[in-house]
Order: sequence, then structure tokens, then C-alpha cells
Amino acid sequence: MDITDGAATGPLASYYKRYGSLELLLRYARGRVRMFWGRQLYVGMAFLVLGLIVPFHYALLAYAVTCAGDAADCLLLRRAGHLASRGMSEGVLRLLTALTALLHGLALSAAASLPFWVELQSLQPEAHAEPLFTVGLLLGSAINAGLVLPYHPQAVIAKLVTYAALPVAFLMFPILEAPEMAASYQLHLAGLLVFYTSYLWFLGFVRRNFSRTRANMLAQAQQQQELEAAYAELSAQQMQAKRLALVAENANDSVMLMDREGRITWVNESFTRITGYSFDEALGRLPGDLLNSGKTDSATIRLLQDSVRKARPVRVEICNRRKDGQHVWIETSQVAMRNSDGELETLIAVERDISAAKENARQLEEARIAAEEGARAKAEFLATMSHEIRTPMNGVIGMAQLLRDSGLNEEQDLYAGAILSSADTLLMLINDVLDFSKMDAEGVALSRTDFDPRACFEQTMRLLKAGAEAKGLDLLLDIKERVPAQLHGDDRRIRQILLNLAGNAIKFTEHGRVLVTLDAEPAEQGFDLVFSVADTGIGIPKDMLSKVFERFSQADAAISRRFGGTGLGLAISRRLAEAMGGSITVNSEVGLGSCFTVRLQLDTPRAELAAVPAAAPQAGGMAALEGLRVLVAEDNAVNRVLMEKFLQPTPAEVVFAENGREAVTQFEAFAPDIILMDMSMPEMDGLEATRAIRALARPQPAIVALTANAFDSDREACLAAGMDEFMSKPVNRGKLLDLLVQLAPQAQSRRAG
Repeated sequence: MDITDGAATGPLASYYKRYGSLELLLRYARGRVRMFWGRQLYVGMAFLVLGLIVPFHYALLAYAVTCAGDAADCLLLRRAGHLASRGMSEGVLRLLTALTALLHGLALSAAASLPFWVELQSLQPEAHAEPLFTVGLLLGSAINAGLVLPYHPQAVIAKLVTYAALPVAFLMFPILEAPEMAASYQLHLAGLLVFYTSYLWFLGFVRRNFSRTRANMLAQAQQQQELEAAYAELSAQQMQAKRLALVAENANDSVMLMDREGRITWVNESFTRITGYSFDEALGRLPGDLLNSGKTDSATIRLLQDSVRKARPVRVEICNRRKDGQHVWIETSQVAMRNSDGELETLIAVERDISAAKENARQLEEARIAAEEGARAKAEFLATMSHEIRTPMNGVIGMAQLLRDSGLNEEQDLYAGAILSSADTLLMLINDVLDFSKMDAEGVALSRTDFDPRACFEQTMRLLKAGAEAKGLDLLLDIKERVPAQLHGDDRRIRQILLNLAGNAIKFTEHGRVLVTLDAEPAEQGFDLVFSVADTGIGIPKDMLSKVFERFSQADAAISRRFGGTGLGLAISRRLAEAMGGSITVNSEVGLGSCFTVRLQLDTPRAELAAVPAAAPQAGGMAALEGLRVLVAEDNAVNRVLMEKFLQPTPAEVVFAENGREAVTQFEAFAPDIILMDMSMPEMDGLEATRAIRALARPQPAIVALTANAFDSDREACLAAGMDEFMSKPVNRGKLLDLLVQLAPQAQSRRAG
């Protein structure tokens, strides 16, 4: 077995270090080298005795041959350890040392045969009679070699072969020389065979004894290794148990041990601190009997009982009762410890006081409910304010429009224009506040479609042209050639951003120009639409650049007094740009003007570019309203008067209802083609009235919602109730008439058919 097999440390490593294959070879080498002079003394004495019988110089020569062979063998054996450390393989090293052992065996055999070859030279005519000296010398060497057979079998066998061959040669030589004397040597050959057989038994005994010794040593090493490993594991377990005990005793959480019946066997100090029960008071008690407050739901109690009965881990929150009667919320984690048979042995419960967390959670829940209630109240407030403000605004703006169109003189026309301008400013303020509030409550809703960016910007700039000309400003639009003909995005929101930025530029510029530049850059997906609005206005101080996009923020309070505005336009624009994956940046210098740059991520068009047919003009204009029956459901008297004035010049037949219930009655009696339905009315609101009308089995009219509520949810509610169109107040007379002209043919055909 190789020493590398003993990868383990400790006794096994020592065993393999002593009995490994290479180590046995090296032990053989060290023993041979260490006993070199002892062997020379033994052989020298043998040849000294022989020198008394044969000429001394022959004995000395034989001794020299023996020493030379042994020295050659020991020289290599002395270097064996060094050669092994330098990388020589064990197989090569064994082969070389076996060859030197063979050389030593041949040298000793040659020296031991001295009496025989001296007799051949007739120096001692009677010396050959018995080869006892040779056999005796070789026998001693063979016994010595056999003892180390397990260490280096190859070397020992090489020697033994030479030692065994020489006596056979001594006996065979006379037989070959004088065949007639063979019978006298047969007994010698038989004796030699018996001796060799006994020697083989001796070698087997040596090998078996060594194997038993080696096996016993291995068993002892393994046992010692196992004992040391078991001791180390036991020490580690004791140390771990000690550490766990220290942790459990000093933990902030309560630790409780229970037996297989669920009775408490041990608790730490934290258990006493949390529950008020001492160790002795808790010992042997069931936790449920000791701590149950009656406030933990039955499902949780069953879950805990199942964890004990089925030895399953569980983690729950329970409400316990302290010794003083106070209730405490506990998060308990129970883990079952099983024995070697898989049966429950110990149940460990780690419990943490979460009363503070529960209280925080309760407060957070109350805060969440309050926040939701606040958001709901805010939404209701905004809806109410929208309705309550837009309803009179509808009357103010409508009446001002009628007044301006009634043939006023110059001064009166000026007054009417001032009323309309102030009303428009107030309406813009309301729209900004509602728009930003909707973004806070619902986020930014985008309605993406394919659109022409060039037409989008050109049409928007036309809306702003009158305001710029009134101040004597140049309003310029520069569209780069690489702007594509079609893009996919929310053009309505893009118009809103442009109106805010360009409107601000016109408002804050007294002299000079406002330049809008439109460009597009190819991106990984679609295009980056880039446009800038540069003016020559008052500019923004550098320390205020980071604040201009905040809500209700302007660069200076004096600016708000001088130019007006809510400070919401830029905040809304930034929200819209970010919703479209873009951004808004600003550069400005006081007195020189500002430049706002917008970058938006837009997609390529979804459909193939096709020519969009121009909208066909409404046939006949006002003539289309001939014979049209219109029912106006409106509870506000001013708005009824306004609607009457709006529709009076038309050939349509108009009737009014002051609430939803009256609107249903008028529908049955008047059979209108179109109903202009206010949403908020007494007795029955517009939604209920619409549902009631749609439920009647009669020809159905087109129903248009006229409402002061401007939220998207209001539009969705109207359409869901069965209305066909939605118009928010204040109502524009021109848009109203256009809508009536659009709906008239379909509505009249529906009534007729």
C-alpha cells in the first residue's frame, strides 16, 4: 500500500508513514546501510578462519570480493531516500536496488565457493570432499536476507536465487565429472531439497508474521484514529453545546425546551423577563395552560398542537398572558429535535416579544386608512370643487361670449373681453390644479397612437400665435429634416408640454422672439424626439434653476405677482416627460432668456404610413339641425338660460328638464333625438337618468354628458352608463354646435327607424 493512501492525519498517517510500500523500501535501505560494518565483521571472521585452511591471500581476495559487492549495494541504498525525494519512481528504485542486491549475492556466492575453486587448482586435494563451509556461509546470509523479505521482496529473492544455485552447482559438478559416482551424491541432493523446502516454509512464516503484525498495527491505528475522531467530535459537540447554552441563557429572545408531551423542561432568563414566570414556576407545565390569553385564534392553537404531535417546525404569532395579567404579542418559532429512531425527543421554542411591532403595525394601518380616507376625501373635494367652480364658470364664460357677440360698442366690447380673459385665466388655473391632482392620485395615463410630429407642432404653434403677436413677439418653429413623418406616442401629452413651455416663454418675454426647434435622433428602439423652446425673456437665476420644476414654484414671488400663473405648468411637464421615458433640462441667464430642452422616447409607427383623408365637412351646417329634437337636462338656472341662448339661433326644437327624474319623463313625452345631460342633479343624477332611459323599450336618443366634473373616471362612468359623448364645462358654443351637427343625422335616423 502506498503512503499516499494514508491521506488522513493522526495514527493512520503514522501507520502509513511506517508501513507504506515506499517507506518499507527505505527502511530496508536504512537497515542495510546501518548494519554494513556488522556484516563485514561477520564475513571477515569467516574468511579469517578459512585463511587458516587455504592460502591466506585467497581468503583475503574472497573477503575483498564480498566487501566490494556489499559496498556497491549500500552505496545505492544510501542514496535511495534522496533519489525518491527527487522524483524517482518507486518501481525504478526497487529495480535498481534489486540489481545491486543481485550483484552482492553473486559476490558473496563467489567468495563462499573459495574451497571449491582452490581444490580445482590442486592446492588442497581433499578440500572438496564436503562443501560445508560454502553452505554454512550462504545459509547465514540467506537467513539474514529472509528476515527482511517483506521490506524488499525483489532484492531478497535475487540474493536467495544466487545462494540456492551455488550448492546445487557444487553437487552437480562431481556428478557431471564422474557419472559413476552419482549415487553417492543423491543423498546430498535430497538433503538439499529438504533444506530448501524448510527454508521456504521459514520465508512464508516470516511473511505471514509480518502481515499479521502489519494488520494488527493497521487495526490499532484505525481504532486510535476513530477514538481520536470520536473524542474530537465529542469535544466539538461539548463546546458547541456550551456555546449554545451560553447563547440560550443570555439571548434577548425567550428560549423554551419541551419534552415529547409538550411540557416545559427548561427556560432562560428572557422567558422570565417576558412572561413573569420563574424557572421553577414554568417547569413541567404546558405552555398553553401557563400563557394562553384566549385571544389567539383557534386555527393558530391547532397549528401549535399539531407541531408538537407531528414533530413539525412552525412559526406563528400568538397573544400570551403574562403572570401579572397583561397581554403580550409573541412571535414563536418551534423546531422539533428527533432521536436516532426518528421520534420526537425535544421541542425547542424561540419566542420574541413583538408587542411594539404590533402596535407600530396598528398605527401604520390606521395611518394607511387615514391616508386612503384623505386621498378619497381629496378626490371627492376636487370633484366637488371642480363641479361647483365649473358650473358658475360655464355661466360666466357663456354669458360673456353671448354678450361679446351681441353688438357691443368699443368700450363694452373691451369690458366683455376682460371678463372672458379673466375667466379663461381662472379656468386655466383650475385645469392645472386638477391635472396635477389627477397625476398624484392616478399617475400619468398615456394614450399612445401613430401621429405626425410635424403637424402636431405646427397646429400647437398656431394656437399660440395670437398671444405672441399681441405682445409683438416673433414666434418661430424650426423643424429639422430628419424628423420622421410618423411616430408612435401620446401626441396630446406632447402638445400639453409644448403649450406649457411655449406659453411660459411668451408670458415671460417682453421683447424679441420665442424659437421652438424640433429634431429627432434614432435610438435603439424608435426615436428620441428632441425639442427646445428658447426665448429672450427675463431669464432664471442660477440658484433657482433646480426649483423651477417643483409644484407651485416660480423663480421669484414678484414674478408671480407680475406675470401670474400657478407654478404648476413646469411640474406637470416634467411628470409627463418622465412618464414618456424622457426628461426636461433648462439653461438660463438673467436678462438674456431661457432655453428648455425636452427629450422623449417614442416608438416607430405601428401601422403602415397611409394618407389620412381629410374630414368631410358636415353637410348643410345648421341645416342639419332642422327638425332636431334636443332635451337639455340641467338643474342650474343660469346654465339653462345659457344653453337656451346657445341653441336659440338654430332650427332645432329644444325643451328643458330641471332634474334627472324630469328628464326621464320628458324623454317619454318629447321623444328627443339628442339629450344634453348634466351629471349632478337633484332627485336623480344624470347617470341614473341615463340608465333609466336606456332601460326603456323605445327608440333611443344620443346622450351627451355635460358635466363640470373633469376626471377621467367621470368620463368612464358616463360611457359605462350608456352615454355616447362627453363634454366638460365650461361648454364652448362652437364645439357644442359642431357636436350637434355631427350627431344629428344618426340620431334622427334612429328615431325614424
